[in-house]
Amino acid sequence: MDKNILLQTKIGDLFVTHPYTKDFFTDHLIPYIGKENKTIEDFFKYLDLEIIEDKAINIELFINSLVEYIELMSTYFVSEKETKNTVTIYPGLHKNGTPENFDFIEITKGEIISIVGPTGSGKSRLLADIEWAANGDTPTKRKILINGRTLEPHERFSASNKLVAQLSQNMNFVMDLSVYDFLDLHASSRMVEDKEDMIKKIFDKANHLAGEQFSKDTPITELSGGQSRALMIADTAILSKSPIILIDEIENAGIDRKKALELLVSEDKIVLMSTHDPILALMGDKRIVIKNGGIDKIIITTKEERNILGKLEELDKTMMSMRNKLRHGEKIIFEEEL
Repeated sequence: MDKNILLQTKIGDLFVTHPYTKDFFTDHLIPYIGKENKTIEDFFKYLDLEIIEDKAINIELFINSLVEYIELMSTYFVSEKETKNTVTIYPGLHKNGTPENFDFIEITKGEIISIVGPTGSGKSRLLADIEWAANGDTPTKRKILINGRTLEPHERFSASNKLVAQLSQNMNFVMDLSVYDFLDLHASSRMVEDKEDMIKKIFDKANHLAGEQFSKDTPITELSGGQSRALMIADTAILSKSPIILIDEIENAGIDRKKALELLVSEDKIVLMSTHDPILALMGDKRIVIKNGGIDKIIITTKEERNILGKLEELDKTMMSMRNKLRHGEKIIFEEEL
C-alpha cells in the first residue's frame, strides 16, 4: 500500500478493508478507540504528546511498519478478485540449445495435465519453471504466464502466498503435533470460518484417500508415507489457497490416485503431474512429452485411450484389493480359484 494513501485512510475504513490491522494497532498500544472516523494522518497529528511519550510511540516507525505489514499480509491472502484460471507456457530451449517447437500451451482450471518422459529428461525442470512462474530467467528460458500476465517478483517469490503448491512422494513431517493439531494450526493461520467443519472435511477426505485409516489423535510423525500424503493432498485441495497443484511422481504414494485427482479437480485446482504411471498419464486431459530437456510434443487423450484407462483401472483395483488383504494378513486368492 502506498504510504500517502494510507495516511489519508480513515482508521475505521482500514479495519474494514484490512481486518488484521486492528490487532496491529492494539499490539503497538495505539489508542484508536473512539477515533475510527479520523484519517491516520489526522489521528497522529493531534495525538496527545503525553500519550506518545507514555507509550513510547515512534509515529514514523509505526506507519512504515504498518505499510510493510499490509504488503506482507496482502501477499499472504490470495485475491478473491483474481481467480487464477489459466497457466500459459511459452517455449524455451532444449538442453542442446535448440528451440522448443510449439506456439504456447494454455492450461485452464479443472484440467489435469500429465508430464511424461524418460528419467532425467526434464520433467521436474518444467514443474520448477511453473512453480516459480519463470520469466526467461531459468536454464530452459521458458516464460510462464498466470492469467495471461507475468507475475510480479513479490508474487513469484512469496513464501507465504505461493500460487503453486507442490506435492511429491517424499513427504515427512517433523513437527510434534497430532493430526488434529496440525489441521487446527493451518486452519487458524488461514483465518477460516467454521474451522471445526473445515478440519473434519479435510480429515474425512484424507482417510478416504489413504490405504490405511488413522485418527485425529495420531501424531503426524507416526503417519505412514501413504497416510501423510493423503493428509497433505486433502489439506492442499481444501484449505490451501494455491490454485495450481504440481504433483511429482505419486504413483507409489500408497493412496487412491484417482480419488486424489478427482478431489483436487473438484476444488477448482489446475493440476499438473509428472508421472511414469500409465493410469495417471491417461487420467490427464493432455500429455506433455519431455525429451532432451525440452517439450517435444503435446498429446490430447483420445477416446480409445480412455477405454484403455478403464481396463487399467480394473487391474489396479485388483492390485489394491490384494494389497489390503496382505495388510490384514489374508491369503491371496485369484478370481478363478474362488
